[in-house]
Amino acid sequence: MTEPVISLVPVRGSELAVGKPLSQSVYDWHGKLLLGAGCVIESASQLESLTESGYVADSTWDLKPAEPKPSPLMKPSVGAKPEKPAQKPGAPFDDDQGKEVVTAMDDIRWQVNETLYLQQIDNPNIRYTVRMIGFMKGKMVFVTPPAADGKFEFVREGQIFVARAFSGKKAYAFAAAAMKSVMTPHPYLLLSYPKEVRCTVVRRGVRAAVKLIASVTVGQPERTGAATLTDMSIGGTSGLLKQAIGVKGDEGIMKFKVHAAGQDEFLSVKIVLRSVAQAENGEGFRHGFEFVDLSIHDRLILSAFVHQTLAEGE
Repeated sequence: MTEPVISLVPVRGSELAVGKPLSQSVYDWHGKLLLGAGCVIESASQLESLTESGYVADSTWDLKPAEPKPSPLMKPSVGAKPEKPAQKPGAPFDDDQGKEVVTAMDDIRWQVNETLYLQQIDNPNIRYTVRMIGFMKGKMVFVTPPAADGKFEFVREGQIFVARAFSGKKAYAFAAAAMKSVMTPHPYLLLSYPKEVRCTVVRRGVRAAVKLIASVTVGQPERTGAATLTDMSIGGTSGLLKQAIGVKGDEGIMKFKVHAAGQDEFLSVKIVLRSVAQAENGEGFRHGFEFVDLSIHDRLILSAFVHQTLAEGE
């Protein structure tokens, strides 16, 4: 009997070694247990096999085990605080940022043309961006066909994908298998209807790892420099400059380009310098910037870019 696995990611070869016990169980891509946690890798051939075809549970998306319910025959101890009722699938999230619930596909308010990111479960390095056309409850999901360099990609029937999407402050993930690629009269891909969708409220300040070049102008008199941005959220960004460009509280403008929703967008946003410190490697200075007075247009672009980057980085 295999252990329950909700989502799998390839095992990292750097985490395995002959004679070293496993920190977590390793499975094949079907979810069948290959070697349990705590077991020792006994040979180089076994190590090679696990590295090439092994997967481990994806803690980023998997649900935490539910807390055991108290027996109705047991009385709560004196002074014990009453437990909060468990979150029901599809219930409002309120302040449960970062917590994950399981919901049904048709309980989500999907929009036509919703962006989905497909990742092959047997080759996680291959990822596609598609658009949702619609779905038939309990039967199938219709999406635009995966494409690369303007050409449609071949997708074999039965190929399994992990699909991810962002909508507002919520991140969704589900597994689906390719059912059929249709080319006429209009191209689309049929995916199997997911039994469940995992939904997480994205933390307000969650940051995506980026590598962008930006022009930064701050202070009075104005000082301008080129920054390499290394992470970004909807509320701000962190970047490296060769010299300290200002002091905490300086206001200014940052200009940079992002690729979001399939097109390049040039942004010029107001910023406040919130921190300046020597870079970790001693080369240059790390600056922390807050985005202020964002227009609705710029906020939408930043939201799309950050969410897209987070999804593609999974």
